[in-house]
Amino acid sequence: MLGIIEIFLFLCVVGYFYNKNRALDMVDILCKFPTFGIGDNGGGGGSVNDNLDNENGDLDDYDNGLTTEKLGYRMNGIPEFRRKALEREKIRQQREEKLYQIKEQPTENIKLPEKQIKLTCQHCNPINAVQQLNPNERRRQAVDMLRTTKHSGLRPNCSKFDYGVWCPHLAQCMRIKRHNFPQVAPQVIPDNRIQAAIKQAAEESLHEMQQDIGDNEEFDEELYYNQMWKKHEKRAKEILEGMKSKISNLVLGITSYVLYKLLPCFLSGVATHPAQIEMIRSATDNNPNVPLIFLPLHRSHLDYIMVSFILLNHDIRGPIVAGGDNLKIPFFGSVLRGDGAFFIKRKIDPLTGKKDIIYRAVLHTYLQKALMALHNVEFFIEGGRTRTGKPCLPKSGILSVIVDAYLDKSIEDALIVPVSVNYEKLVDGNFINEQLGKKKKPESFTAAASAIYKILKAKYGLMRIDFNEPFSLAELVNKFKQNSYSLQLQQELANNIESCRKLKHKPSTSSLYGTDCVQEEHRILVDNIARHVVYDCAVATSVMTTNALAFIFLTRYRDGATLSILSEALDKLRYLLDGERDIAFTGNSEDIIKYAVDLLGPSMIIKERRGHQLIYKPITMIPNVIELAYYSNMLIPHFALQSILVITATMLCRKIEREKNDFNNNDGQNNRNVTGVNKYRLLETCLEFCDILRYEFILCKPCQKLESMLENTFDDLCNREILTKPELQLTDEQQRAHGLAKHIHYEDDDEDEYNDYYSNQSDSTDDYNNRINNEEDLVYLPTDTHCDRIDLMSVLAPFSHTYTAVAYALNHLLRDSCIVENEFIKLCINEITERVDSGICKYGESISTDSIKNCLKLFEKRSIIEIKNNNGVRLIQLNCAHETTLGVQNIIQSIEKFVPV
Repeated sequence: MLGIIEIFLFLCVVGYFYNKNRALDMVDILCKFPTFGIGDNGGGGGSVNDNLDNENGDLDDYDNGLTTEKLGYRMNGIPEFRRKALEREKIRQQREEKLYQIKEQPTENIKLPEKQIKLTCQHCNPINAVQQLNPNERRRQAVDMLRTTKHSGLRPNCSKFDYGVWCPHLAQCMRIKRHNFPQVAPQVIPDNRIQAAIKQAAEESLHEMQQDIGDNEEFDEELYYNQMWKKHEKRAKEILEGMKSKISNLVLGITSYVLYKLLPCFLSGVATHPAQIEMIRSATDNNPNVPLIFLPLHRSHLDYIMVSFILLNHDIRGPIVAGGDNLKIPFFGSVLRGDGAFFIKRKIDPLTGKKDIIYRAVLHTYLQKALMALHNVEFFIEGGRTRTGKPCLPKSGILSVIVDAYLDKSIEDALIVPVSVNYEKLVDGNFINEQLGKKKKPESFTAAASAIYKILKAKYGLMRIDFNEPFSLAELVNKFKQNSYSLQLQQELANNIESCRKLKHKPSTSSLYGTDCVQEEHRILVDNIARHVVYDCAVATSVMTTNALAFIFLTRYRDGATLSILSEALDKLRYLLDGERDIAFTGNSEDIIKYAVDLLGPSMIIKERRGHQLIYKPITMIPNVIELAYYSNMLIPHFALQSILVITATMLCRKIEREKNDFNNNDGQNNRNVTGVNKYRLLETCLEFCDILRYEFILCKPCQKLESMLENTFDDLCNREILTKPELQLTDEQQRAHGLAKHIHYEDDDEDEYNDYYSNQSDSTDDYNNRINNEEDLVYLPTDTHCDRIDLMSVLAPFSHTYTAVAYALNHLLRDSCIVENEFIKLCINEITERVDSGICKYGESISTDSIKNCLKLFEKRSIIEIKNNNGVRLIQLNCAHETTLGVQNIIQSIEKFVPV
């Protein structure tokens, strides 16, 4: 009955609009209300009257019912052309009167066409940056993707006979949007880049053959060259065949259905925010000709397909995903390839150090063609999975290809989407053996099947995926160019250089970034973008229950604590993180602690009775504490600057106290005054500590100044009374004078500023010396917050001990001139283990192969050591300037002073 009524109403509406008189009335209205541009003069070029003239010319083509009565005068006897002219004049007058009435009315709010999203970082471009996601929307209730089916289930106006109600997962996978995934592989080999690389490889082979044979023998060079050409061309085709993705809607749908069925067996949920998904959808709708580049932090093999799984089930085109060739295992490799994976070597060049120009050219060209075909791309900016739980420094190879594609106009832009992924408990197990220096076990079908079987029988809690705000690669590149030009100008002014040059793009013919010779400006540009992405991902990573509990245990309660004490510590941590980091849990702190303890299991947290109290205690044996540190390290980047400031302030205060005690002992005096450290000396020493940790953490975005970040962190610590500075009692006149002195330099114009640049250098030096000796800028360590300072010092203490142990291990290079890198890493691990066993270091998680390698990078950058490649074997030796016992002791002292006592 309801359907009959709907049909009757529909026919009534159609009859109303198709009535003859109604149609004439509509034409009459259209004639009386012409369209015109926005503004007083039409806004579209030309005046309103001109637009009306153009429109009037079209009135001659049809009879719209404008009779002589409507026009108000007699037309009989008037020539046809004259009659039409009078009609046009009369209509013009009517429209001018109507236009006058419209202009006298209040102006309506006219919605302009929405512009394409041009996004950038709030710090890179604070004026033009557009915030796409309100912070309140970001922190609202997340949804579980495993229990959300957009195209099935009980929906409004859904029939109970719909199979989607009874089989929601099957219906969801059948009804998701099918996308077009063009195959770009046929376009790769004919590309000029590939042909140039084949030619170069053939010429190098010919040259090597000529050197091997010498002048004693003759051979047909042209024939040999053609053979080498065919050989390298065949190899390029084989590389492409093993690399290319075969993304398919069918395989994606089947994989989605399997994930819907298997993931709930070991995960309690996959949480994500609907507002973030809508933000990505808006970016794709408003920029249909721009590819999206998804850059997740890499924690688990499950990361490969989860981003595609979420996008697919929200009708957003899935990306092709860069994966290591170690995943090209039977069956699983084929499934991943159908889900969009394209496989690349983990090490592109041979161990001998010779560049594989064919492989590089194929990979570069394949990615470029995929971007030109508007494929979305996903790759892991860190390169591999993090073994420590904290973000790794970025690998910029694939990102350089995307930047190249933009700079050479292959694509007009790309929207970069940082993605944060976190797990309550890692599905892949742990990385204890690798951190202890043991080799990684290679992937295989048997190992993969066995791992899946074990995973399905365990519980791993919640998985969380956060899509961060996309930003425009074009705007980011342009902003970095401007900043690069500004920095070059300042440097050249300081060096009294008249000319300066801007950042220019110099494309490489056959290589990925990082090995062939490219302009240093281009290298810095790509590195800055990569570090920007990693920093954004780290800040946006949600804090899980296991992260919070592990952090509390390792920074304060290594000896265990009761449930009530742990609950108070968790409440305090949640308060400190509130508004700054996304917290992926809610509820009572005691319940959260019990849940996290059960999830981590007895291998990391045990319960024991002490009297009448139940104590929760972490297992501090080296393998166990390394695994627990994996979850704690996720929070370390958030507290890193605070820890640097507190460690440095405590170190400087102890140093000043020792100097005072030595002076008083010599004079026979006893001075018990509270020791303070100068603020500017503190910040300067903090920068030294930050430089030591340059390969361990990304402490700020490339568009931010580390000095400003340290200043802000210092103010925050003072507000929390972890550090204090004396409050000056100033009169009103003194306050006004201080305010005037603080802002007066902004009133100088740029010309005077540059003219006085050199003359002000000596003045600034004097000002700095005055600030160092100014007692008003002293910083003190209040006794009330001593425990809070110990907690913050414990954040970076394991890394300080690791770097100190590596510095002590340099003594082995005094006895042996060269040591194989892997053997030296084992010596460093033994050094740290002895310190832990002897009680010098109480942090078992200091044993970390990753941190040892980062320290070696630091020493190599500072020219303390040299690392040479001898036929694929990396050898470490001391630099000539440090090949003495005194030189090694100076290195040890420069690192050891930052070890908390």
